[in-house]
Amino acid sequence: MRGVASAGTPGLVAVDMSTIAPAAAKAIHAELAAAGVDFMDAPVSGGEVGAIAGSLSIMAGGSDAAFARARPAFECMGKNIVHVGAAGAGQVTKAANQIVTGMGVLAVAEAMAFASKNGVDRAKVREALLGGFAYSKILENHGQRMLDRNFKPGFKSWMHEKDLNIVMQTAHELGLCLPGSAATAQMFNAMVGSGLGEEDSIAVLKLLEQLSGQA
Repeated sequence: MRGVASAGTPGLVAVDMSTIAPAAAKAIHAELAAAGVDFMDAPVSGGEVGAIAGSLSIMAGGSDAAFARARPAFECMGKNIVHVGAAGAGQVTKAANQIVTGMGVLAVAEAMAFASKNGVDRAKVREALLGGFAYSKILENHGQRMLDRNFKPGFKSWMHEKDLNIVMQTAHELGLCLPGSAATAQMFNAMVGSGLGEEDSIAVLKLLEQLSGQA
């Protein structure tokens, strides 16, 4: 972004669709604003499938004017496009997304490990849960992949670890207590440390199985 700040022309809108800390997004916005360049942080959710289908969820932070100019490009990539707020708000939303998905993946993996350790068919447990309040897309989609032992990466574990570390760093800066996020971040840190970093985040099931003598 420093190159944009030095070479960009006033009126330009720069869009960052990566996942970074909210504080970093705000700092970039301030630096570019001084050069007359508008900035939007617009991270996405939806994974590889959403990217291929052009159905990503895009969470944008920045000015109303910048969002209006960037929206046509967003519409080529996503279906659920939300202008969340000012600069940094997109990254706050993405961090919240990673809290929910990280805990969700871990919860489904724990349910699978719990069922197996009790001698119950985990496929039938998942089938029963899908019809009740425990239903989620993670249980439906990733739960099936866990049953199939399909750990081919759509979203690698080290990437989810990085995002959860952003969550914990931001929470620390704000003095915010997030015990569930902290526990989930520790599990993903352990995944990377145990050599599972290049596998999909659902491979947290493998780690649970190893730790509980099911591997």
